Amino acid sequence: MTDAVSKKPIITLRGVRKSFGAVEALRGIDASVNEGEFFSILGPSGCGKTTLLRLISGFDDPTSGTIEIGGKPMDGIPANRRPTNMVFQNYAIFPHLSVFDNVGYGLKARKMARDQIKTEVDKALAMVDLAGYGARAAHELSGGQRQRVALARALVLRPKVILLDEPLSALDKKLREQMQVELRELQQSIGITFVLITHDQEEAMIMSDRIAVMFDGEIAQMASPQELYRRPTSRRVASFIGVMNFLDAKVTGRTATHLSLDIAALGACDIPLENVPEHLADADITTVGVRPEMFTLLFDGDDHSERRSQGEVVSSSYYGDMTYYGVRLEGVDTPVTISMRNTAGRHIAPAGSRMAVGWGTDSVILFE
Repeated sequence: MTDAVSKKPIITLRGVRKSFGAVEALRGIDASVNEGEFFSILGPSGCGKTTLLRLISGFDDPTSGTIEIGGKPMDGIPANRRPTNMVFQNYAIFPHLSVFDNVGYGLKARKMARDQIKTEVDKALAMVDLAGYGARAAHELSGGQRQRVALARALVLRPKVILLDEPLSALDKKLREQMQVELRELQQSIGITFVLITHDQEEAMIMSDRIAVMFDGEIAQMASPQELYRRPTSRRVASFIGVMNFLDAKVTGRTATHLSLDIAALGACDIPLENVPEHLADADITTVGVRPEMFTLLFDGDDHSERRSQGEVVSSSYYGDMTYYGVRLEGVDTPVTISMRNTAGRHIAPAGSRMAVGWGTDSVILFE
């Protein structure tokens, strides 16, 4: 088990651009991926994440900029000579071959001795919890097993980096969630760098050490899952990562220790400067964000809240462990979303209920 991710970059991207005719798919990507890191590239369809993965893998060449892997420039080096291996979205398993022959295909192409191939394939299958499956026909496997075979085929070649092209997207929800945990645990146990592309923000949050959020061929923010969720640097990132309530705001004063705001429906409050990102210290704040779990519906006897506002429940959606409410706060037309855990004895507030809403200044995120 790896104790920590190395801070030494294994992939470095400098000014990477890619154009297809008049369309600029990547607009100057600067980023690095560290040794032993699970790094995800997250964004909506068409943002450039697949193009970026293809450039790292060597299937396409950048229009300009440099890509280094293991400290060596990759200019002119084809995919089959790079220290990377790809796990594709459709797994690309040969249906006419057995599991053993699928996993050992690359080793056979390298003309490795048969007994050595068996040793390495058996090790790779054990890594992905498929020991004893070598003789099984590929077409007899479930979706999750095919995904594991594709991963074993990548691992057996011992690359420095494994590139994952949305490998879980074809799985059903329950199996996908199981494989997310298994992939993360496998990556941590073997210590190989994984680079995943996905449009699923929950998947990226669960699996990653760091995430690069992309829009329109550019990286909007690159940070840990916790930082992306708690301190998104733009309204667009905040909207893409989870659910965010946005409220109009204006700055009413500044001191050496606090920023004073007047927030629609929440009123006047002072935000400690330690909670204000440096690039926003002197900015004109026009919007704030508050996550649904940072609001609290104050049922009878609930009075442990820093601040209070008044609202009316307009809708509720029961999810078993959680209930999500739409609540119209006084002074704003658009209801905010509030999530509440369904603890023992807590009833579901019906539509029309007038209730106090608790919140704290630490939960307020600022945007220009």
